Amino acid sequence: MSELADLFQYEFTRHALVAGLIVALLGAVVGFFVVLRRMAFVAVGISHAALGGVAIGVLIGHSPLAWAVAFSIAVALLMAALGRSGMAEDTAMGIFFPAAMAFGVIVISLSDNWQRDLLSYLFGNILAVNAGDLRILAVTGLVVSLLVAVFFKELLFISFDEESAHASGVPVSAMRTMLLVVTAVTVVVAIKVVGTVLVAAMLVIPAATATQLTQRWQWMLLLSMLFGVASLLAGLVISFLSTVDVATGPAAVLTATAFFAASTYIGRLTLGRVDPLALPEPLSRTDDPAPFPIDE
Repeated sequence: MSELADLFQYEFTRHALVAGLIVALLGAVVGFFVVLRRMAFVAVGISHAALGGVAIGVLIGHSPLAWAVAFSIAVALLMAALGRSGMAEDTAMGIFFPAAMAFGVIVISLSDNWQRDLLSYLFGNILAVNAGDLRILAVTGLVVSLLVAVFFKELLFISFDEESAHASGVPVSAMRTMLLVVTAVTVVVAIKVVGTVLVAAMLVIPAATATQLTQRWQWMLLLSMLFGVASLLAGLVISFLSTVDVATGPAAVLTATAFFAASTYIGRLTLGRVDPLALPEPLSRTDDPAPFPIDE
């Protein structure tokens, strides 16, 4: 324990801790809606599509993270446009995911020093997070949190029943677009911590774990945040204290997977649930006269 405490006297370990907490909380909140809307493949696709933006930044020598944000938002907006035309989100992602990856591979091949710069974005390097990265994470986390807080009811409503939400006057199309953009931004800013290969796991696994243990959305959201933070902290501790070179991102993802396996077993014993993503009973009521039947 004293060895772990000594580690956090260094600035780079404190930066890593703060960055991990921000990414874990942000990913858990956004992942809550990703899992409810069954957008896991979309999150995975956006994380890999970000490679195209990273490749552009590496090639021209200008902020790969900024280019990845712009590139991912553009992909999310194109997906939303196709969604408005009637195409399913996963189908649209099936188009843009390989296209963006192929574009990234071609751009990477044009760069002479891609290997050193690109590997940290593929697999993450939380110990390389600096004060500037923390500012970007903090600002992004604040903006995303405010958007989710302001439109929480609407996002929750469309996550369970888009048709009823539309009939109640909720701008479903705008909410879907905003959720796609928020997901894209969250995925990209978390790349520095866990990398493009694993970042989607930090959105999906903690939220999916929470669905195994409760049927109430309030507890789902809280447990998703707790599991996300616990997984990142465990990944940091394993990375710092391991006698072999263990990266934080993979350690955090494997810890989150272990939480999921344990919660699935516990959930089957206590809840006897068949579908882990079945609508919670309080959210499926139709006799509530309020415009948002999920208010309770």
